[in-house]
Amino acid sequence: MKAIGLMSGTSLDGLDICLCDFTEKDGIWAFSILTAETIPYNPQWQERLTYNGSLSANELLALDHDYGILLGNMLQGFIQKNNIDAKSLSLISSHGHTYYHRPEQGFTFQLGNGPELFAKFQIPVVCDFRRQDVAMGGQGAPLVPIGDQLLFHKNEACLNFGGFANISFAENESRTAFDICPVNFVLNDLAKELGYDYDYQGLLASKGKVDIELLKKLNDLPFYKIKHPKSLGAEWVNENVFPLIENSGLGIFEKLRTMTEHVAIQVTAILNRYQIKNCMITGGGAYNAHLIQLIRSKTNCLIHIPEKEIVEYKEAVIFAFMGVLRLQGKHNVIGSVTGAPHSHSSGIIYS
Repeated sequence: MKAIGLMSGTSLDGLDICLCDFTEKDGIWAFSILTAETIPYNPQWQERLTYNGSLSANELLALDHDYGILLGNMLQGFIQKNNIDAKSLSLISSHGHTYYHRPEQGFTFQLGNGPELFAKFQIPVVCDFRRQDVAMGGQGAPLVPIGDQLLFHKNEACLNFGGFANISFAENESRTAFDICPVNFVLNDLAKELGYDYDYQGLLASKGKVDIELLKKLNDLPFYKIKHPKSLGAEWVNENVFPLIENSGLGIFEKLRTMTEHVAIQVTAILNRYQIKNCMITGGGAYNAHLIQLIRSKTNCLIHIPEKEIVEYKEAVIFAFMGVLRLQGKHNVIGSVTGAPHSHSSGIIYS
């Protein structure tokens, strides 16, 4: 099956589009990336996609509608640029963009109007993967462990550094996964104070010194003591992390260095606690050489960074895969991961 996966993360760097070919033989799945691209958001869309708790119902619905049209236009450009025969596609699978994520209150909301995509391409569209799980009592996250389990099973653990760090690994013959801490959601925001979109290779953070007081406050946040399943959203960072950083009185390099140290501490605490021997790291944070060096210095776990296509498009691949599983009526959300009472087949199908 040929499927296109669309992924937009909280780091707001752009829309990942990935055309994949999936095959299954005797229950074993394989995939290949045929072509992939990240299309950056312009500053206006970065601002619109930034969480704003004061939007009216009309403004939120308009944003959802407009973003659905944007996805369609970006995808159309991708299809034309790569001379893709749309009739050869089995489906389009869209993660959307997580705007609200409050599973403890029973709701989550992904921007990205699925009907707009179907109306434009007349190809089955699968989207809105999280809400069913939240309705069942789960966290609605993380979702990628189904791909870690079926597509990337040669790795003992898979760790993604996007807006947040999330990990997935096998434990007691079942899959365990959860969000660890914020990463690029905070680091990118700090780098922008210096006029950069992100901290290239962690060079900015490496200029600063760790502030012990701020580091302790970050490490003492109650979230880190909560047992999994658990997940993070933009709202949590805005309410808990940014105030600590902003009120620290530190210079920007010290803020970046301390936050990077915090990420390394929280990540290696998990790797060491579960005695993970090898771990594959993907996502934009895999290019943060300073962060990776700090992590390697704090653990004996073998850190593996795969080829560029997997680093950048693993999540888009997995959401394409989740759409394939959904069309086949197979489980694509793991209950042991999200906290739902059982695994299930999630996502709305427009066709």
